[in-house]
Amino acid sequence: MEPFRFHVFVCNQQKPEGAPCCSGHGSAQVIDALRREIAAGGLDDEVQVTLCGSVGLCDRGPNVIVYPEGVWYSGVTPGDVAEIVESHFRKGKPVDRLVRGDMALVRAEVIGNRDRMRAALRAKDAAGVLPDDLNARIRGFQESRAILTALELDVFTAAGDGATAAEVAARLQTDARATEMLLHALAAMELLVKQNGSFRNTPLAARYFSAASPDCARTALLHTAHLWHSWSTLTEAVRAGTAVAPEAVAGHDAGWVQTFIAAMHRNAAERAESVVRAVGPVAGHMLDIGGGSGAYAIAFAKANERLAVDLLDRAEVTPIAQSHLREAGMEDRIRLIAGDLRTSLPPESYDMAFLSAICHMLSPGENRTLFKRCHDVLAPGGRIVIQDFILEPDKTAPKSAALFALNMLTGTRGGGTYSASEYAEWLQAAGFERSNHVRLPGPASLMVASRE
Repeated sequence: MEPFRFHVFVCNQQKPEGAPCCSGHGSAQVIDALRREIAAGGLDDEVQVTLCGSVGLCDRGPNVIVYPEGVWYSGVTPGDVAEIVESHFRKGKPVDRLVRGDMALVRAEVIGNRDRMRAALRAKDAAGVLPDDLNARIRGFQESRAILTALELDVFTAAGDGATAAEVAARLQTDARATEMLLHALAAMELLVKQNGSFRNTPLAARYFSAASPDCARTALLHTAHLWHSWSTLTEAVRAGTAVAPEAVAGHDAGWVQTFIAAMHRNAAERAESVVRAVGPVAGHMLDIGGGSGAYAIAFAKANERLAVDLLDRAEVTPIAQSHLREAGMEDRIRLIAGDLRTSLPPESYDMAFLSAICHMLSPGENRTLFKRCHDVLAPGGRIVIQDFILEPDKTAPKSAALFALNMLTGTRGGGTYSASEYAEWLQAAGFERSNHVRLPGPASLMVASRE
């Protein structure tokens, strides 16, 4: 029994450059065209598209297999997709010119390709050659650095809908030869398109990297560019046991603060709804500690019209929060308090203390002190809610949390990522009871505990 009229498998296998594979032949464009054409034809509930690894016809890709008939298409292009959808999926008639009809030949070709691949892998293994995926991970910094440099220079805004390398260099006041090298690399990474000597943004780059787009994420992504510099000191930080990057030791400038808050705002805007839903109803008075842009404070306030929110953050952050509150129409609902969570909390009584992306910046001792301060400002029955990268007991998972510990090593004096059991221990020592680890989709989860 098939749950759909048609189940379409599309090979999207990626192999090293130079090796024939479906992705090298443009399978990503075929997949995108398939999904768009199926949706446009109202066939979403009848046709299921599934991506798969190699089907063994690497020289003839992109390859598409349609079940329940088991029709094999090879050499499919985006221009063929509309015909396949209309003729095969709507009318039940396969597109003969694309069908591999002789299954005995198909089987022989698949087996031949498989055997050659296995022989090549055995030869590489015998020679002690690094596996391709491991080598790609080691060299992955190259693409990252090229994109971050392009963002720092604002290349995508300069390229826009089309510009030569000389024009981009003139706009950015960069070296023409070096700029052309960078543009070629970005085109190879499919973030730019080169045509007749002119470079233009791909739809992805135009949406997220160009200042002309309302979805431009450049300011937030510049925080990652800042992290690059601190991560470059990881070797020295491991030797020293703490951050050694000058900005981490001496403090961050206004530009760093702006990009950091922008990055946190984008993350919070994405997760706020699920966090508010997981926390449940909040009534009375809430304290958002280190609330940054105010994204979570706004989300909680919108979920409960009777909730009053105080947002505590440093003086250089509150003007950024003010602009977001004004945009959300929440200036009367959320009060901004300039202060440092490391020294004191507002001397009021709250029904919930919320800490998002705060505890990883602090040492274990600083977290113990902060939790005790939270306990002291909460009313009986009040809750503390912590959102952070929370590790499993052996601290090797989730991977994002284990890697983020290194981010804190290179960027703070004593920060890190901690396990649920560590949080539970610190919360109990501060006087809280019934601590609970609430898992959420994504890299972060919650710890929730109550005051008696």
